Formats: sequence, structure tokens, C-alpha cells
Amino acid sequence: MDNKQTCLYDKHVALGALISPFGGFDMPIQYTNIVDEHNAVRQHCGVFDVSHMGEVLVSGKEAERYVNHIFTNDVSNIPEGKIVYGMMCYENGGVVDDLLVYKMAADRFFLVINAANIDKDWEWIQQQAKGFDITLNHQSDQYGELAIQGPEAEKVMEEVLRIPCKELTFYTFKCMDDMIVSRTGYTGEDGFEIYAGADAIRRYWDQLMAAGVKPCGLGCRDTLRFEVGLPLYGDELSENISPIMAGLGIFVKLDKAEFIGKEALARQKTEGVDKKLVGIELHDKAIPRHGYAVLKDGNVIGEVTTGYHTISTDKSVCMALIDSQYAALGTEVEIQIRKKTFPGTVCKKRFYDKHYKK
Repeated sequence: MDNKQTCLYDKHVALGALISPFGGFDMPIQYTNIVDEHNAVRQHCGVFDVSHMGEVLVSGKEAERYVNHIFTNDVSNIPEGKIVYGMMCYENGGVVDDLLVYKMAADRFFLVINAANIDKDWEWIQQQAKGFDITLNHQSDQYGELAIQGPEAEKVMEEVLRIPCKELTFYTFKCMDDMIVSRTGYTGEDGFEIYAGADAIRRYWDQLMAAGVKPCGLGCRDTLRFEVGLPLYGDELSENISPIMAGLGIFVKLDKAEFIGKEALARQKTEGVDKKLVGIELHDKAIPRHGYAVLKDGNVIGEVTTGYHTISTDKSVCMALIDSQYAALGTEVEIQIRKKTFPGTVCKKRFYDKHYKK
């Protein structure tokens, strides 16, 4: 089956981007090189086409109760205009997807889901809706999305795009002129998202390019999110990796009356889990990659989920899912890289400090 293309695909091709399949879409991986694009976001501002992300609108009398039923976090006491991060889980605590929930009104919620999971999530969301007085609208084809990220993001939004956004605090949004503007980001830097129709997204993209804002591909999106310890579905979260195993228990509100997976996750929190996600810093320049084995005393105790030689801190580090008994900070382990093993130390999963605007 052919991959889909975003509304900016022709513009990426015209810029000479390296295009590769991701989540069922042909997406730009890089334009110049990952290091330049990564540093642009850390130091100035970059723009990402994230139109491949999925959007679902939940509305109706029982919208809030329904969202709380499928979502690990709690949307009942948040004000309109607030965004909440969390997961949809299976009954066994495994993750269907991680997502953002935008509270538009007491009876209207906007869910932003991962591109690779759109079809699976939509099916799950529909299945769980039985018996609830709600309406579901799959809006993924109606929206393009730009992510403007970096310490100069607010200036670019205000001066280049003429979109007022100063009043938005971290994890808030507003609806204006047939678009949604939010301030979240997945890079560890200040950042904004614009959800709008294809024509508006193409117009804003052209304005950003004319102003010299750096176009950034999914390659540096991954290095940026990894450095600040943010998970990627399929690597640090999956149907086999629960939020508790991933160290994301803060987004699981066990004091809620009910939600899918609550019993399993409560049990994991009380009794502990056999695997935990950790950071590991290597004592060498070798680069650990996804799937590489982690060893202790010659025995395999887990595997790498994401690994890089970090661009911002110049260290070889990784996140890895390992046996819980070895997850304490400071534990010495080894990573199998091809036919050699390299020593490393368990460390915090955040390898670089976040710079969000609170």
C-alpha cells in the first residue's frame, strides 16, 4: 500500500529533503543534516511538519466521563484551554498509545494521537465508546500541523506569523480563525503547534521559509526528544511496556473512580514490575542502538530502546528496558555492540535539561 503524504510533501521535495516512510506517511527525515537542525532548535528556532499526527474530536453530554474512561490522566478538574498528557491502556496495563488531550469545553475534547497508531487508535476509541452519550469525529484528514520549536519560537510566532501567543502558558491552547494554537512541544525547548487546514499550513510554511526559519526533519525530532527523556511509542512505550515500567506513573491517576487498565497499573505500582526503563551512559564513544542487548556479569538483562551519541552533551547514552533489580542509579552494566561489549552506568533518563516556558 502506498504511503500517505502531508499537505507540505511537495515543499519538502523542493527543498531537497531526504524522504522516508514513517507511520504510514512519506516524511522528511532531514533537509541539510540532523546536527544542524538539532542545534537550530536548541539555540534558535526550527519548524517541523507534523501533519501526520492524528486528531479525534470527542463531544457530547458524557464526553468528559468517556475521556476519563479511556485515559490514564484526569481531565475532570482541568479548565477549558488546558492540555493533558497521558496514555490509553489495555486492561493488562499495556499501552494502546500515548496522547495529548485538549479540553475545548466541558463537553468537547480534542485528542492528538501518534501517526503510526491512527487506525488502531480510532478502532479502539470507537470500541470503548459503546454505552456513552457522545459523538466521535475522526478529523485527521482535516488538519495539517506545524510545530515551531526553540528559544525563539514565541518571537517567530508573533513577528513572522503574526499569531498572538504570548499569553499561552505551557500546556495551554486557544482556538482562533479556524485553527488551534497550543504551547507544548516535544523537543525540550519552548514551542508551539498550529493545527489548521492545508491552505493555511502551506501559507504559514512559506512565511517561515521566507523568514529563514530552519526546516527540521523527524531525524532531529528524535534526537531532541530523546535527550530530554521523552518517550516514543514503539520504543519506550508499547503494548508490552506499561506507563509504570516506563517511569511515567505521574500520568496515571489511580485516585480516579475508574479507567481501562486501572487495576493492572495499581497492582504494578504496589507490587513492582519486573522490567524498568532506565538511562545508561557508556564510558566509550560507541553508539548503542535500538534492540542491542544490555548485560550484567555476562547475562542478558534487557535491551536498548533508543540510543545516540548526544548532539547537545557529546555523550554516548541510551534508554533501555532492563530487569528491575539492576535499575538503581550507578549500577554498572555492559552493552553488546556488534561483537564487543562496552561498559556503562545506569543514570537518569533525562540527558539534557528541559527549557520549557512555564
